[in-house]
Amino acid sequence: MSEIHFVDTTLRDGQMSLWATRMRTGMMLPIAERMDRAGFDAIELMSSIFLKKCARDLKEDPFERLRLVAEKTPNTPLRMTSGRFNAFEVTPYSLYQLYLERMRANGMSQARISDEWNEFEGWRQKVKTVRDAGLEPIINLIYSVSPKHTDAYYAERARQAASLDLPRICLKDPGGLITPDRVRTLVPLVLENVNGTPVEFHTHCTTGLGPLCSLEAIKLGITIVNTAIPPLANGSSNPSLFNVAANARALGHTTAVDEESLREVSEHFTRIAEQEDLPLGRPVEYDHGQYLHQVPGGMMSNLRHQLEKVGLGHKFHEALEECGRVREEFAYPIMVTPLSQFVGSQAAINVIVGERYTQVTDQTILYALGLWGEEGSRLMDPDVKDKILARPRARELARWQPPQPSIAEIRKSFEAGLSDDDLLLRWLVTKDEFNAMRDAGPVTPYTGNGQPVLGLLRNLRRHKANHVYIRKPGLKLSLQGPAS
Repeated sequence: MSEIHFVDTTLRDGQMSLWATRMRTGMMLPIAERMDRAGFDAIELMSSIFLKKCARDLKEDPFERLRLVAEKTPNTPLRMTSGRFNAFEVTPYSLYQLYLERMRANGMSQARISDEWNEFEGWRQKVKTVRDAGLEPIINLIYSVSPKHTDAYYAERARQAASLDLPRICLKDPGGLITPDRVRTLVPLVLENVNGTPVEFHTHCTTGLGPLCSLEAIKLGITIVNTAIPPLANGSSNPSLFNVAANARALGHTTAVDEESLREVSEHFTRIAEQEDLPLGRPVEYDHGQYLHQVPGGMMSNLRHQLEKVGLGHKFHEALEECGRVREEFAYPIMVTPLSQFVGSQAAINVIVGERYTQVTDQTILYALGLWGEEGSRLMDPDVKDKILARPRARELARWQPPQPSIAEIRKSFEAGLSDDDLLLRWLVTKDEFNAMRDAGPVTPYTGNGQPVLGLLRNLRRHKANHVYIRKPGLKLSLQGPAS
């Protein structure tokens, strides 16, 4: 029997799937050394989406996050996901190059590369850029379900990926769409066509099948599995490390990770979830609707959050159904960043407005124009395409050609004296947002008492207390609830 290895996704995909990327650096640091000693093949930490989220919303420097975590994890490669610099805009390639270089300079070791269409030329160019930056490239062979994603398709793409002489390939199922039956046909097919390149398996639990599919992949020869640590596993996240490892051992395999040392990590994040009122990942029941809308786990919490911000959280399931319709009209793009977000955002707009395609994003227009892949533009529903392009903004964007300035030219558009790291952040956020991040100061330890009154109330509610007595020098306070 084989030894099974694990790549940890807790700090990247786990928190993105369940906590809408709201985990702060101070929440990571207390357990980083323990994770480093556990024996993971790699720890996923960052993607380009995190840069903007950290700087704008959390008011934290993402490069400082990387440096601090890297200092505490000297024995484990840190991994990023790398498709584009700004996942949702067409940006100069010079920024993508600088982004990778700065990730490496600040402590990143590996880059898991996605091309949203599984296209060889996109892989080839990105693999070269990743290697030039000093990072180890790993290609995502992304799984999807549609009339065009056949066995022949995946056999061809597996051969193309392997031809790039990679240390690994990741069979990635971002939407949690794969089933045990499909694993039994697809995993042997991929392994036969990668010319001996090691293959990782990455799936989500969105349909409830993630743990079963991981176990089936192990039975068929996969020896590297992506998992998360509860409470940031399950739900729309990745399978639980503890569950997959225990089942692998039940099959007779050994596991190359110290699970007992990670129990404290699980307890740490459970306390944070309770203190911050963040969701706990739990196993879910099978949901066939996932195969209709195919929204990936990493997007679920963000789509819900987007609707809740405008008071329409109750329309979440309606938006998921609309995602399925939009995806079909968009010619079945693989539901992975950024295409999944384009589909999801347009579906949310359709639901919020109450009328389909009366309002569209610039990304939707650029998609119809072919800026996000010729295949999508060529094959999308012609009536929908005509409706999207029959507006003044579309005619304006049709004349636009993405500029490709050098870094030196880009610098002229911003304030003088910016470091390379700060230049990348300034491209992503406004000057006011950047200054607010800097004014917030360096990362501070997470104490869990940033909102002590709210924390107290949550604890009282959880323990169903109806009598509280507080006593300190100079103060006695007694609160009595109604008799139960």
